[in-house]
Amino acid sequence: MKFPSFDLTGKVALVTGGSRGLGRGIALGLAHAGADVAICGRTEETAKVTASEIEE
Repeated sequence: MKFPSFDLTGKVALVTGGSRGLGRGIALGLAHAGADVAICGRTEETAKVTASEIEE
């Protein structure tokens, strides 16, 4: 569900700890709201998994 008052189209978000847990949820939510999201995390493998979910 997309909320009209939470439109982040054209915005960029950097989420540290974005590959797992709460950071992952925040990254996915920001992407769903239209933001371009950059994430960083402790392991490349989990970051790639989250990045592929964001790209979908």
